[in-house]
Amino acid sequence: MTDLPNEFRAELAAEFGTPKMEVVRVLGSKDTTQKFLFRLRDQNLIESVLIPASPALYGQPSDRRTICVSSQVGCAYGCKFCASGLEGWTRNLDAAEMVQQLIAVEEESGEKIDNVVFMGMGEPLANLKNVLRAIRIINAPWGLGIGARHITVSTSGLAPQIRELANESTQFRLALSLHGATDEVRSQIMPVNRRYP
Repeated sequence: MTDLPNEFRAELAAEFGTPKMEVVRVLGSKDTTQKFLFRLRDQNLIESVLIPASPALYGQPSDRRTICVSSQVGCAYGCKFCASGLEGWTRNLDAAEMVQQLIAVEEESGEKIDNVVFMGMGEPLANLKNVLRAIRIINAPWGLGIGARHITVSTSGLAPQIRELANESTQFRLALSLHGATDEVRSQIMPVNRRYP
């Protein structure tokens, strides 16, 4: 409503609005991916990555764009290939913070996101309730309207939560990070495998 005084609108936004994430830095890569560093309202930092489909590699505009969304600040699982867990887990992101990553990347890049992958910072299944809320908002016609089959949740393999996902009616995709051909190799790379081989 524009007939409300500016001062009152500012008070409403401060009291009830979701604070916008601050874009701290955007790094581009030769392969045309872009990494976005965001500062949250509590000053913690998270990252999102925008990945254009391969035509962009050949100088043509990309026809699809995928975003890797963070679900936690830090990570408790200590996978050897991932820097997210180097300082441990700090907190779970709420659904709004996950959805805001998409909105902020679209605004900053000027690109429309077609695909969403929950595989940024953190283990999505360790924050399942908020990830599912975010998926519902991202998928809903009143939300961002991205088709469920264009949404993927990537996990290191939290078996109880995978079973819980099987009961979900939304038909998003599940990706299981293996990173090793045997349990022995996988356990060396991903300590969570010792708990859920």
